[in-house]
Amino acid sequence: MGGMARTALLMFVLTGMLLLIGFAAGYLTGIPLTYTLGIFLLIAVLMNLAIYWYADRWVLKLYRAKIVSEAEQPKLHGMVSHLASNARLPKPKVAIIPIDTPNAFATGRSPSHSVVAVTQGAMDMLDDEELEAVLGHELAHIKNRDMLINTIAAIIGAVITYVMYFSIFAGGRRDRGGGGGILAILAIILIPFVAMLVRLSISRGREYGADRDGAGISRKPLALANALRKLQSAARSRPMQCGNPSTAHMFIVNPFSGVRLSGLFSTHPPAEERIKRLELMARTGRF
Repeated sequence: MGGMARTALLMFVLTGMLLLIGFAAGYLTGIPLTYTLGIFLLIAVLMNLAIYWYADRWVLKLYRAKIVSEAEQPKLHGMVSHLASNARLPKPKVAIIPIDTPNAFATGRSPSHSVVAVTQGAMDMLDDEELEAVLGHELAHIKNRDMLINTIAAIIGAVITYVMYFSIFAGGRRDRGGGGGILAILAIILIPFVAMLVRLSISRGREYGADRDGAGISRKPLALANALRKLQSAARSRPMQCGNPSTAHMFIVNPFSGVRLSGLFSTHPPAEERIKRLELMARTGRF
């Protein structure tokens, strides 16, 4: 499935979820469905437009990421400039996330409107070669145009989470003859299916591809393997406590390991398999 098709699928899923909320709102409140469905269809159209243009800002704001200048972070900017040149990409903006859990992600709607964000924890834990290899992985996502799909999927995940909470609330209603409980059961059945569609649109293959292409950009497959080993260990010992688990797939490793709902949208393949593939690349020189 191509990038445009996956983007269209995700926007269709978002529209469907919002119409489901509109149906539920009309059912529970007694407002005519033509009104509630019309209102939520309008919301869906506006959200799809807003997501395309502003979703990257939502993610950056969610993690309090700060865009930094070259004067503030000369070494980091130097790495990104070098890697962008290797990848034949416009240089993305650079952001620092003030979080101790080491990790990184890329966001933006296109290579010319992209941001690479790294946590303070990653800058403190990783050596220069490992950090450059991680940045190469993120630039591979930019080159492969994964960022828009990843960011839209994060928004969809957040909406699904809100729908889950709404269904729990609806299930507690007793003034509609138990209808809220039926709606909650339907949501429990349908929401994992919708989440599966989101997961299919951001398949595991994109992480393997970003590892492979990122190693080619940085020329450091072993450094990336070592970085993944460190990042995975840190995520398990001190998972991220802020943010939203629906954004887990955006990070180079799942930062919410063990946190409820984090597995619903995460599509990261096993770190051990990723490391094994990178080590094989280093031995064979095929990167």
